[in-house]
Amino acid sequence: MIFGPRIELKTPAELATMRRAGLVTRAALDAARDAAVPGATTAEVDAAAEAAILAAGATSNFKGYQGFPAVLCISVNDEIVHGIPGDRVLAAGDLVSIDGGAIVEGFHGDSAFTMIVGGDEAGTEADRALSAATEAAMWAGIAAFATGAKVSDIGDAIDDCVTEIAPDLGLVEEFTGHGIGTAMHMAPEVLNYRAKSNGPKIRSGMCLAIEPMLTAGNPETRTLADDWTVVTADGSRASHWEHSVARHDGGVWVLTAADGGAAGLAPYGIVPVPPVAG
Repeated sequence: MIFGPRIELKTPAELATMRRAGLVTRAALDAARDAAVPGATTAEVDAAAEAAILAAGATSNFKGYQGFPAVLCISVNDEIVHGIPGDRVLAAGDLVSIDGGAIVEGFHGDSAFTMIVGGDEAGTEADRALSAATEAAMWAGIAAFATGAKVSDIGDAIDDCVTEIAPDLGLVEEFTGHGIGTAMHMAPEVLNYRAKSNGPKIRSGMCLAIEPMLTAGNPETRTLADDWTVVTADGSRASHWEHSVARHDGGVWVLTAADGGAAGLAPYGIVPVPPVAG
């Protein structure tokens, strides 16, 4: 019999620590959002997030990861994921995906969002729709984690959501969600599309990072010469949304959302429940 990688299941006390890491991650991304204004460099946005992590007494889990040089991945316009902050100056109307995380007492948080620099009104209708569809796909995946029986239900739900509300958009398959806990990337792999494999069963104590990525054109990708930044092969714009989520005996809790996921899960009739430490 062949066994896959062990999936780490957290105790209620460990989930409480993961929630702390999730809230630090949320604070860092909120600081980045506030800093991402027209005329700011992506390095300045990264510095704002790093200051928030340090102020909380936490550690970045991106900086130094496999040599990555920054606290955030900041991906602009046709960049899908893993953009390196630097001297690029943001302009009104840029579509920017910001991805980051933090470590608290050995446990990780990981989250991402897409924004339009200068506010939604500064962007195009197409960019607003792209980001909204990606966020909706994320919440569909989270709802499937809350109610489903197996991890593959998440990819099915994301795929179905995109097919229903945005069939003309590209669903990136090369990059996936993942387990999260005492490491940032752990088993199981969380696909963002429908696949034949059922995957492992969803169990209490499982924590996943659910993170669909959509493109306005073809989902084919290429990696730039820096060996990090992934862009759309056709130059179309991209969006990336992500939350770290826990499934526990009482239900589901979005670790990196300030409200635990209440607003995002409300359309599905799901009320998130915070884990209770024993």
